[in-house]
Amino acid sequence: MQHSVKRFRQIGMIEGYSYLILLFIAMPLKYFAGFPLAVKIVGMAHGILFILFCILLAKAWQDAKWSAYESAIFFVASLIPFGTFYTDKMVKKYE
Repeated sequence: MQHSVKRFRQIGMIEGYSYLILLFIAMPLKYFAGFPLAVKIVGMAHGILFILFCILLAKAWQDAKWSAYESAIFFVASLIPFGTFYTDKMVKKYE
């Protein structure tokens, strides 16, 4: 159980950083500097990390026996900038 929760926390942090890089670095580079390749590269990486995040969320949910409400909170928070950093404290108590 602890292993899947720990991996979920780790990928959550990485995914959270990739989201911030996409929003605050790659997108301004695309729209203000005319460099659309930044969004393609960072967007692809973030997409892969988000899929991995969802897979590990399902695994941690199953192993830690989280409620559907808690798992939904973790998922919705991943859609909000800085959300995964906020929920990291909640997930940490399950390690």
